[in-house]
Parts: sequence; C-alpha cells; structure tokens
Amino acid sequence: MTWSIIAKDPETGSFGVAVTTKFFAVGALCPHGTAKIGALATQALVNPLYGTDGMRLLAEGRSAEEIVAVLTAQDPGRESRQLHVIDRDGRTAAHTGRECVDWCGHLTDEGVSVAGNMLAGSMVIEASLKTYKSRMDLPFADRLLAALDAGQAEGGDKRGRQSAAIKIWRDEPYPMLDLRVDDHPKPLEELRRLYGVAHERFLAFMDAMATRANPGGVTDRSWIDQRAREYQERLAAKAS
Repeated sequence: MTWSIIAKDPETGSFGVAVTTKFFAVGALCPHGTAKIGALATQALVNPLYGTDGMRLLAEGRSAEEIVAVLTAQDPGRESRQLHVIDRDGRTAAHTGRECVDWCGHLTDEGVSVAGNMLAGSMVIEASLKTYKSRMDLPFADRLLAALDAGQAEGGDKRGRQSAAIKIWRDEPYPMLDLRVDDHPKPLEELRRLYGVAHERFLAFMDAMATRANPGGVTDRSWIDQRAREYQERLAAKAS
C-alpha cells in the first residue's frame, strides 16, 4: 500500500527517505534513519520493530543485506512485509514478502533503493528510480520528491492517494528536514507546498541549530535572516 525511495546523497553523505501511499499518516511508521549510519523503510503490513531494531543494527555497522536477513528471519509475519535498507556505505538490500499485494517488488542500486506494493505496476518504481538517477543535478530533497512524482505519474498506489512524507538526515542525529502530509487528496502536491514554505525560514533555522561540532549553534539573527534570503532566492530561481 505504499512506495518509497531511500538513498544516500553522494555529494553530502546525507540519508533520506521519501514515501507516499493511499493510507493515513505514512510518515508516522514507515521512514527511519539517522546521520552517518543509514536509513530504512518498513511498509506493506508495517512492522514498526523493523525500524527500532534496524537502526540499532545499522549503528552496529551491520551491512544492509545482513540487516534485512536478521529482521525478516525473526518475524513470523515476514511474508506480509516489505523492507528496504541502506547502510552507511550506501549498500542496499530489500525484502518483498510473497503475501504482499500485487503489484509489489523492489529495485536496489548502489546508493538508492525503491520498493512498493499495491501499485499500478512495476513502472511506478522503475520511473522513480530512473528519475532519481537522472536528476543528480538537483538538491537531494528535490531529487527524492521528483522520484515520487515520476512514480505517481505512472499510476502510483492503485487504490489512490492519501499521505506522503520526506525525512533527511545530514550530519546530526536529528533530521534536517522532516515533512509529513497525513491526509490529503493530493499528498505529493501538498508535500511540495510544505517544502516551499520551509524555504521561507525553516531551512535557515535548521542550518543554525546546535551541532556536535558547534554546541552553541548560530544565534546571530542577521546570519539567519541572510540564510533565509538565500533559500528564498534559490526557490525563486527554480520556479523561474
């Protein structure tokens, strides 16, 4: 009942998950990740423990392939689950259970994986992956959103639309971008609208947040104001 893309940005090292579905609040349980360690998405009949246990295994330095094997082996309901994982080195692995509803499947590549179930067809994830890989000129978040848009253009979730989410972890344990649309007739359009609103001041504030390297963060409001103007100018340039 979902399709998602997980990836590691080769330029910044950021990890991201973007997901959409005809189901309520997909961002609440599906995407998991953290900086410098990896990310994963659990879907179909979601097992939230895949997120909890998967992140622990990623922190231990386990490979994506090993994590998928461990998590599914200990789950009696694994044939109704879908899971894909990307580890700190950008390696990917996935599981699509035999009882997931057609169309269901996954495509894994170095640094990126796309998986989905209850889809209009294989072209949904094929278009998502192709678009992500062909738009490396875009900022990471834009690339992930473009991938979902491409999959939606091919039919997306065969039942319709309802929710979407995007999460990106850059250098710190907290996400630098965490946007959710829990219930909307056009969730991807609403997600893009929220992303645009984030360019007004939110992204600048996130750049100013406390970090391990700079525990005080940036408290100079003029710096934040200037940063916000830069983000707004970039958004305007993309729109023109």
